[in-house]
Amino acid sequence: MKKHLFALLIVAAFPSFLMGQVQKDTPNDRQAREKMVQSQIRLRGISDNKVLKAMSEVLRHSFVPEKLASRAYADYPLPIGEGQTISQPYIVALMTESLKLKGPERVLEIGTGSGYQAAILANVTQKVYTIEIKEKLYAKANQVLRTLGFTNIKTRHSDGYFGWPEAAPFDCIMITAAIDHIPPPLLKQLKDGGRLILPLGNPFSYQSLSLVTKQGEDYTVKQITGVLFVPMTGYALDHN
Repeated sequence: MKKHLFALLIVAAFPSFLMGQVQKDTPNDRQAREKMVQSQIRLRGISDNKVLKAMSEVLRHSFVPEKLASRAYADYPLPIGEGQTISQPYIVALMTESLKLKGPERVLEIGTGSGYQAAILANVTQKVYTIEIKEKLYAKANQVLRTLGFTNIKTRHSDGYFGWPEAAPFDCIMITAAIDHIPPPLLKQLKDGGRLILPLGNPFSYQSLSLVTKQGEDYTVKQITGVLFVPMTGYALDHN
């Protein structure tokens, strides 16, 4: 298994780049998605039917730059601009399954990026809140998600280190960028018994994908696998 596993806008904002991109779903795309689910995800042990269904239905090629659309279902992360990436499909599935979502949960995602992970979560659970610090990525992801009809996703352009206090508490939180500690504001916004998943460790080296479970004023940490994510920016990096 590879370990390099990695404001609302009107439709006219990105007409040629986004609208043409999200409307296409060819037989080749559908075949590539099915192959991705079978060979990259199911065979590696992902068994949650809700996660498998989401991975087979969400148009991953709509969330990558148009010039990379032919590689959207490949077994590796892809650059999406602004120094960020869309994670390897398996890692998206693994992080989602690890939260053990049943359906009614409210989930906070830190690091919208392309918007793909938020779309997968939105197919599995009731409500998703997602924060992106980079304005261009936020605008593009927000537009794609709206155009694809995701009405159960709320987006925000801000520093995710501080979470979304007015929408808290959350059943689950997912951080999709590397950080060397668990942000206290996010722990505070997690429900008792809630789960937080993140790439924990040196932001400039390999990290450990870790599942944090809140227990009153304390928490436990379970290591899942080695990963390599881009560093979390903003306050997390400035105060490293």
